[in-house]
Amino acid sequence: MTIVTAEELTEFRSQVTDNPEALKALKVIEDCEGDLEDAAMVLAIRVGQQPDIANADWLEGLAKKCRAVICQDEYRDDLVNGNLGTVIANLTTAKLCPAILVTPVLVYVLQKGVNKFCQPLDSIT
Repeated sequence: MTIVTAEELTEFRSQVTDNPEALKALKVIEDCEGDLEDAAMVLAIRVGQQPDIANADWLEGLAKKCRAVICQDEYRDDLVNGNLGTVIANLTTAKLCPAILVTPVLVYVLQKGVNKFCQPLDSIT
């Protein structure tokens, strides 16, 4: 279980003030008491996806589907430098997952560590 603290939510909100989808996703994370995986499930169900609720690794799998984009140098640098809003906009444009799920995916990546998350791609370049 990945828990997002109230302080982290406040910081993320400050970075996405002009993105209603991201703000909605952060509100759901807050409503789920910071439980990122639970919030991602709620959001996925709201957009018509049927994640395997028994699969605790569902959010990780979704993040891995987006890894090739997230770990591109320019996006990776933005995440490492705390520019969440820029990466949300770019990942939303890539349409790898529903827009409402982009924020939980990126928060997951931030919580796990951007460089650690991208490390599998580093070994093939």
